[in-house]
Amino acid sequence: MSTSHKPVIGVISCNRSVDDEPAYTVKSRYVDALWRYADAVPVICPSINHVDDAAALIKRLDSILLTGASSNIEPHRYGAATGRAPFDPSRDAMSAALIAAAIASGKPVFGICRGLQEINVALGGTLRDQRDAASTGFQHHAPDGASLEDMFGYGHVVAPVAGSVMDRIVGGKPMAVNSVHYQAIDALGHGLVVNATADDGVVEAVSSLPGEAPILAVQWHPEWRPDGRPHDLAFWREVGRIAGEATNR
Repeated sequence: MSTSHKPVIGVISCNRSVDDEPAYTVKSRYVDALWRYADAVPVICPSINHVDDAAALIKRLDSILLTGASSNIEPHRYGAATGRAPFDPSRDAMSAALIAAAIASGKPVFGICRGLQEINVALGGTLRDQRDAASTGFQHHAPDGASLEDMFGYGHVVAPVAGSVMDRIVGGKPMAVNSVHYQAIDALGHGLVVNATADDGVVEAVSSLPGEAPILAVQWHPEWRPDGRPHDLAFWREVGRIAGEATNR
């Protein structure tokens, strides 16, 4: 893709403290994956409190990427009474506004881990915490205290749903993915289609219904060292393709 026609993809930030000051932060692996594997131009979108500016941001972007994060979505946003900290209320608000603005404009929305959960909640879905007593099945996160390498080395096999977007881009083959999440989709959001599941039924990928604004999101982390993992590289190529089509409309 020529430089002049590369899609510009907004990457949402988190709110953290850096050198004892508030900062809008994005881990470099998300930004790097966009320009390395999706042939896109990444632009960081701060999770500011002025959510009314989301539409103005979307107007200037071709699509958005909602990244993973160490924070959880506040429970009141999906009708739960309790939830587990840490939370990032400003990111919750901005991500919801960006998703709404992008869908209203027909622009693609991509999500990774927390990003998938944000999309689901924005479309009326709910979440569950797999650490709750009522939750059973495979553990989707490495034990507490694991090193970064061990945390992202922990994983399981995911099966694509026949006929889905994910099934098409990975050639219908099961995928060995990393697993770095405590929360998961409970009730599926309106207009979303399940694209892949774990053996215990946890939703691992979603897309939008045909004819709707493009959505593609995964529960795992395809940005973590994707070289050598064909399904993760396929995800990024699909992100670039979908965003590129939006650019050239």
